[in-house]
Amino acid sequence: MSELTILLADDHEVVRRGLKAFLNSHAGWRVVDEASDGREAIEKTRKVRPEVVVLDITLPELTGLEVARRILAELPETRLVFFTMHNSEQMVYEALNTGAQGYVLKSDSSSDLVSAIEASSRRQIFVSSKLAPLMSPDFLKGGPKARVAKVPTEVLTPREREVLQLLAEGKNSKDASAILGITLKTVETHRANLMAKLDLHSLSSLVRYAIRNKLVQP
Repeated sequence: MSELTILLADDHEVVRRGLKAFLNSHAGWRVVDEASDGREAIEKTRKVRPEVVVLDITLPELTGLEVARRILAELPETRLVFFTMHNSEQMVYEALNTGAQGYVLKSDSSSDLVSAIEASSRRQIFVSSKLAPLMSPDFLKGGPKARVAKVPTEVLTPREREVLQLLAEGKNSKDASAILGITLKTVETHRANLMAKLDLHSLSSLVRYAIRNKLVQP
């Protein structure tokens, strides 16, 4: 039997360390790399091509949701399992609509994470035992192609979401320009567009929006 390779993406080193030890103890599984932010998760997935990526939703620089979208757009055979503290039905729908196959809470038993990874190997959906009863059976059984969006249509472009997350993390426009590799003027244009689209009128209101929508932790 071939070895199952796994990449971990979580911004807390203690979480990654514990996960790595636990997953490596499972026969035939090996954690081949780790990432502490969203961009690093994408870069390392490209490099090591793991079969499974276990990732949090709240990651610095790019959210886990955006990471999932980008990885699956480029490497569609990669299986994704979210391992997170966010326990809302709405967030589960949004996470699985990225094409991920698993959603496990950090408060779940370790057997749920094992079950999620095993289910992903069969291209099946696994949701936390605490959240599954809230979900539509048709949604869970239908697979990614059969899913219909259960979340509002996103009004922000991927770049606008990146700028919003960086501003909410405390970066200024100059920092965001350097991180994203775009001009300062472009960042300011995105910031103005964000405020116009969201009908928000200050940086503090943008930060509150980002926290409310799980782009950053409060």
